[in-house]
Amino acid sequence: MVRQLHLALAIVAIASAAALAEQAGAQCRLCDVPATSRAEVVPGQDIRVEVETSIDFDRVIFGGSGTGSAVMRPDGSITVQGAVAGVSPRAMVGSAIVHGQPGRAVRVELPRRIVLHSLSGGEISLDDVTDDLPSLPRLDSTGTLNFRFGGRLTVSGDADGDYRGDLPITVEYL
Repeated sequence: MVRQLHLALAIVAIASAAALAEQAGAQCRLCDVPATSRAEVVPGQDIRVEVETSIDFDRVIFGGSGTGSAVMRPDGSITVQGAVAGVSPRAMVGSAIVHGQPGRAVRVELPRRIVLHSLSGGEISLDDVTDDLPSLPRLDSTGTLNFRFGGRLTVSGDADGDYRGDLPITVEYL
């Protein structure tokens, strides 16, 4: 028996910058007057997130009963386990662009797990959300940072339907 599951995620982007303290750093001992105030945010240079593509498994194909999973990595590779026989070739990883002050370090937070809902009341989970960000993300000289993200979708054989959910992305200056 082969069944299909349709899946789409809406991405909610949240950016904050003005109320955050500048990352603490060592002071120059040779300077005349030590700098103890935080750097001012330049007007028009607030941080913002632009979602290019939402993560979308499109169709998950079941090859039997029981539980299975499909893992989509930020590089676009997909692996399946258990009752999941395959994923549609139209599946897409999520991608986003952060815009802000050139050279600034940022913190990007993605939830580790979200719950997806169907119109009929069913629930499945997307967990182990991963990204391809460096360990210390920083905006480039043009004030942008591109990244991609994926995760593991865990489903059971009776999870027919269209599932949707929100994946909030929070970005802030360090």
